[in-house]
Amino acid sequence: MSSILLLTSSPRAESLSTPIAADLAEKLKNQKPGSVVVRRDLATNPLPHIDDLFTGAIRKPAEARTAEEAAAVKTSDELVNELFAADTIVISTGLINFNIYSSLKTWIDNVARAGLTFKYTESGPVGLLTGKKVYVVLASGGVYSQGPAAPLNHAVPYLKSVLGFLGITDIETIYVEGLAFGPEAAEKAIDAAKSRVEEIALAA
Repeated sequence: MSSILLLTSSPRAESLSTPIAADLAEKLKNQKPGSVVVRRDLATNPLPHIDDLFTGAIRKPAEARTAEEAAAVKTSDELVNELFAADTIVISTGLINFNIYSSLKTWIDNVARAGLTFKYTESGPVGLLTGKKVYVVLASGGVYSQGPAAPLNHAVPYLKSVLGFLGITDIETIYVEGLAFGPEAAEKAIDAAKSRVEEIALAA
C-alpha cells in the first residue's frame, strides 16, 4: 500500500500553499488505488520544540530511557515512522522572512535523528530515507524562483539540503509566487501551480 505524507504548515486561513498541496496529495492518491494520505497540519497542531530532555533521551537506547524521556520522544518516533512509511511526501509552506515556517522547521528537528533517519560512517553521514519523492508547494508574495530576489529564497535550498542529508534527493518545487503583484498576477500564479499539479498527477 502506497502512503502519501502531507505536511501543511501555513497558519493563514487564506493560505494558498495548503489547498494546492492537499489537492496534489489527493490526486496522487487517486492515481494509485489503495493509497492513503497521512496528513500532519503543523500549524493547527504544532509539534513540541526539542529541548534538553529530548536531546538527552534520543542518545539512549529505548530500553534505557526513563518514563519521562520516553514520553519526550514518543511524538518524534511517530513522525519518523510516518516518514519511513511514506513513498511520497508533499510539503506546503509559505516563504516567511525568506525561509520556511517555524512549524515545519520543528518537524524537521523531530525527524532528523542520528541512527534512525541518518547515520555517521567513516566516509561521512549517510541518509537512510532513500527512494522517496518530495513535492514542495511554496507560496510567496514576491517572485523568488528566479530573478533578483532568488538569492533571498532560503526555503528551497534549505529543504533540499536537509532532506538530502536524510537521503531524500528527488525533490520538485511548485511555486505559487508573485501573489502580492495584484489580482491578475495572483490568478496567473495559482493557475500555473494548479496546472503543474494536474501534470504531476497524470504522470504518476
